[in-house]
Amino acid sequence: MVALRPYRAGDLDALYDICLRTGNSGGDASSVHNDPQLVGHIYSAPYGVLEPENVFVAEDDEGVAGYVVGTHDTDRFAERLEQDWWPALRSRYAGATGLTDADQRRLDAIIKPHRSPADLVEAYPAHIHMNLLPRLRGQRVGTRLLDLWVAQAREAGVKGIHLGAGAANHGGIAFWGKNFEELRRDNGTVWFGMGL
Repeated sequence: MVALRPYRAGDLDALYDICLRTGNSGGDASSVHNDPQLVGHIYSAPYGVLEPENVFVAEDDEGVAGYVVGTHDTDRFAERLEQDWWPALRSRYAGATGLTDADQRRLDAIIKPHRSPADLVEAYPAHIHMNLLPRLRGQRVGTRLLDLWVAQAREAGVKGIHLGAGAANHGGIAFWGKNFEELRRDNGTVWFGMGL
């Protein structure tokens, strides 16, 4: 039995773990990272810390094994990251050694964060990230999490949601393509949008 519920502060370690174990185009990225938190610092943890009301998790008998995180206002969230999230991480990793190439790419994204294309943010101001461990896949858990997030965004008056998926993440692209409109492909990212 899989239960969906709002995020709780005690779920933060699970966000980090799931993000790492799905961080290689949906597959486990543990073998390419010496620092197991770097992926989560970017794609999951800041949402749980800064906007926990916009995070939902999927939990089974073994624990939290999936999540959807996001923000209703991408530009405002980027400002909050710059003020309240990135500075401490930049200090923490200053002069870091023993990083793999994958670690370094994530650290580069912390030092100089990527931004969603401005035209997409204007049309679809919210964005999300969602990941499920393999044991939850194929059971419509992703669809249920997405529906939950979309419903609360719609209730809050959000006009649209966007997301970017890595071009190598074939399973993710197939899922998003059933639920969102594919907008374009650039620099190895497939961009999707959903009007609300």
